[in-house]
Amino acid sequence: MNSFLPDFEARSEWASLHDVKVAEVSPSLEPICIEMRVPGSKSFTNRAMIVGALANGTSKFFGILRSDDSYWCIDTLRKLGVDITVDDDVVEIKGVNTSWPVKDAKLYIGAAGTTARFLPGALAVSSSGRWIIQGSKRMNERPMSSLIEALRNIGADIRCLNEEGYLPIEITGNGISGGVVNMSGSTSSQFISGVLLASTYAKEPVTIQIVDHIVQQSYVKITINLMRQFGVKVEHDEDLKRITVYPGEYIGREMQLEADASTSGYFFGLAAITNGKVRITNLSYDTFQPDIKLVDVLEKMGCRVERGNGYIELQGTPHLKGGFDISMKEMSDQTLTLAAIAPFADGPIAIHDVAHIRKHESDRIHVICESLKQMGIQVEEREDGLTVYPGHPKATVLNSYDDHRVAMSLAMIGARVPGIRITDPGSVSKTCPTFFEELKKLGLQVKLEK
Repeated sequence: MNSFLPDFEARSEWASLHDVKVAEVSPSLEPICIEMRVPGSKSFTNRAMIVGALANGTSKFFGILRSDDSYWCIDTLRKLGVDITVDDDVVEIKGVNTSWPVKDAKLYIGAAGTTARFLPGALAVSSSGRWIIQGSKRMNERPMSSLIEALRNIGADIRCLNEEGYLPIEITGNGISGGVVNMSGSTSSQFISGVLLASTYAKEPVTIQIVDHIVQQSYVKITINLMRQFGVKVEHDEDLKRITVYPGEYIGREMQLEADASTSGYFFGLAAITNGKVRITNLSYDTFQPDIKLVDVLEKMGCRVERGNGYIELQGTPHLKGGFDISMKEMSDQTLTLAAIAPFADGPIAIHDVAHIRKHESDRIHVICESLKQMGIQVEEREDGLTVYPGHPKATVLNSYDDHRVAMSLAMIGARVPGIRITDPGSVSKTCPTFFEELKKLGLQVKLEK
């Protein structure tokens, strides 16, 4: 079990709130009614940068997410000798066509889970070189055996330096052969994406056979769609049980990245619980990002949703409906968002099929249950989820557990309850460093204490 002390090793130069110990959030004095742009998608940003670095030619990405995870990915690629320029939210990358200029390096990736899952295969496909990947304390505690074994099975040379299945790891560039590899998808779809991204450069086709189920198929589809946009041939069956990648190479290109649907969920949630209105102007409902489906849940709860051309608008309701069970497997990052909204509904909400989020930045199921209980809300914790009952949350001091999604979800409750205080609010820098600034723009009262 993690200590849940702030993992300051994971913070980057792009982090905010370095010296802020507590953020206090209270309701807005006026109804929330705003149009806003949301920072770029974490899911797209690091996938695109890894692919762009591997590619033959130059790539340019508009609308990247400027967060800790993105910073560490860029910093790592630069340490590998990749020529990268960053101008606000635009990144230009000169691809190395799998031949990393720096052949021997120790690479620190902070707590960037996507980099941890996507970089090993990207290094292994090189014909020469030796690199060590080291994460922050928290990242080194997160299991990676499924990815490591799958990459080894298609010819990657990877050695665990401390405990088998965990960072740090040493990778020797000997290329990968290809073939058929069996993988579990029940822990993280990122493991599958990590193998897919590397498989382009195998000597023979790579076929991934899923032996159980993929917890979030949509993120694998995001990876496959991105690979195709960069010129790679990928085939799969309807259920993503069998995916084949054919030998080829990525060709550099320009691309506008989408807004982050996961981050958008917090602002839609704020509109829902305050009977406010939020329009996000740089996100469409037809995105591959699964967390966009939160608006369907909020619509079921009585909110009005307008799905426009390039935007989504959500109007809240004075009477949120509860009394339902829901599987959040495909949009598990929104589990805590829904749990924070649930006390304001008129009936209990039971969330299922998210056991895997116990192994994220924190044990998210346990953490949100304990936090809601601290506020006087009745909660039932299960191995695969929780049930939240209607209630009247009471203001208190809440631990963010160094988890960005915990901090942002609990802050939402401050839109209805004066004086919600969250320790270590800087944890939001992992995916949305400007989160508390955005709350102020919505009209919420935010006090930052050093």
